[in-house]
Order: sequence, then structure tokens, then C-alpha cells
Amino acid sequence: MHKIPVSVLIPAKNEEANLPACLSSVERADEVFVVDSQSSDRSVEIAESYGAQVVQFHFNGRWPKKKNWSLDNLPFRNEWVLIVDCDERITPELWDEIAEAIAHPEHSGFYLNRRVFFLGKWIRHGGKYPDWNLRLFRHRLGRYENLNTEEIRNTGDNEVHEHVILDGPVGYLKEDMLHIDFRDIFHWLERHNRYSNWEARVYYNLLHGMGEQGTIGANLFGDSVQRKRFLKKIWVRLPFKPLLRFVLFYILRLGFLDGRAGYMYGRLLSQYEYQIGVKLYELQKFGGQLNVTPTASPQPPAPPQTVTHAE
Repeated sequence: MHKIPVSVLIPAKNEEANLPACLSSVERADEVFVVDSQSSDRSVEIAESYGAQVVQFHFNGRWPKKKNWSLDNLPFRNEWVLIVDCDERITPELWDEIAEAIAHPEHSGFYLNRRVFFLGKWIRHGGKYPDWNLRLFRHRLGRYENLNTEEIRNTGDNEVHEHVILDGPVGYLKEDMLHIDFRDIFHWLERHNRYSNWEARVYYNLLHGMGEQGTIGANLFGDSVQRKRFLKKIWVRLPFKPLLRFVLFYILRLGFLDGRAGYMYGRLLSQYEYQIGVKLYELQKFGGQLNVTPTASPQPPAPPQTVTHAE
């Protein structure tokens, strides 16, 4: 098999269910790094069985997170890096397009479009497609933005919603990347519980004009990411966001066309928005600080004393 001169970066933690399909889909890459966070399952064993180089990442609790740390420290032997999550797949057609794009590069990076599958169904509507992500770029020219969410614990050690800031022109590839998570709904809920911690801090920062320096700015007339940032600054100030998110996804953006899976996905997104709102309220209540120790904690009443009389 002819190898394509691309270095693949796969961040992982306890991903034994997804790794085999993911690694099979990137076999055409010249080299593959799996950056692991001390997995307790068979992730490392599986990665090594596919010939990937496994590197352990130890998160310091703040910054950098896993992808930026990897971009700074891994000894890539190729100019181009492709970042693939464990629940994503690179199709043969996309590999052909990648090979062509980097052979005659007019850009420093390329956006890839994702097809998100939920309960075995492609969620084509509801605003989930197209879903552009900057994943292929010259690794020396791109780093993920820091949205200043480090104060919030339990958000994970990996960049999820942060975007790459690239020094150079960007293009778009036509073929889709597939997003297929082989884990169950329990893991979806667990993951989005962490994500809602992160989102609540982002909402808080937007409401208070914090943490925008060094990030992709908000611009109604900019690219897709900048437009989303502009709309999000309006969104965080709207009332009834859980209901609005369901109506936006399921009705206005035609999520109902994706059947039962679309309905369930819309309901879960509404629940996710509610979780963000509750956690945002908590942040607001404590001035942006969590785990606050009360200044005066009431003491529990002393237990009644039992007197034993000697006979």
C-alpha cells in the first residue's frame, strides 16, 4: 500500500470500542500517533497492534491540553498532520482527495466535513450537516485556541470545541469524514456532562467580555466559525434556551426528517442546553468561581449525651 506523507494524531482514553475501526481507516497514513491518557482498557494494546506509536499524555489540569501538547512535542516526520478522534473514520475517497491536496498545496490547511451518525442514523438535518472542522494542516502553522476555561474542573484533557488558529490560507475538501461512536448512550451522556462544564464557562466569559484575546473572533461576515461565534454572543443572552434549541434543531432546521433518531438527538441537545444553563447559574452565583467554601458553615447540633447509672 502506497503511504501518504501525512502524520495522523489520534487523542485517546479508554477507546477500545472505537479504536479498531478508526485505526483501520488511517492505514494509508505514513505514520500514526495515538496520544493516550493512561487508559485502563485495551486501548494501548489495540493501538500498538495496528502499528501506531503510543505516547502517554499527563495533563497538568490547565494548559496545554492534549492536542496542542502533541503538536508542540511529537516528532512528526511529515509536514502535514491530520487530527482524527477515535470515533471518526477517514474514507478511501477522502484519502484520495487528501493525497491530491497535499501534493499540489495552495493552502496551509483544509477543512473536513463530518457526517455525524447517532443510533446508526446519519443526522443530516438540524444544522448538523455540513459540519466543517479544520483537521488537516501544516503542523508548524496551527495551534488550538485557548478559550480560558481552565478554571472549570472535570472538562477533560482534550480540546473538543476549540478551533485551530492557522497562519495561512485555508481550503475545503469535498469528501466527508464519518463520525460513528460505537459506545452506548451512557457514554454520550457522560461525555456531554463534561462538555457542559466547558460550555458554561464559555457562556460566562461571553457574558462578561472575558477570554476573547488570542481566539477566533466573532464576525457576522467572516467564515463559518466566526459567524457561529457572533451568533453565540447573541444566543447566550436569550431566555428559554433549552426549548429554543429543540425548536431550532427539530423544527426550523428540519431535524424531524431524520426520524426517531433525529427526535431523540434533539431532545438530548435540549437537555444538554439545560445542563449548561444550570451550571452557568452556579458560576454566576459564585462570581465565576466554583468549589467555594462558605464563610460560615453552621455547626451540626451535638448528639444527646447518654448517662449510664451504675447499679
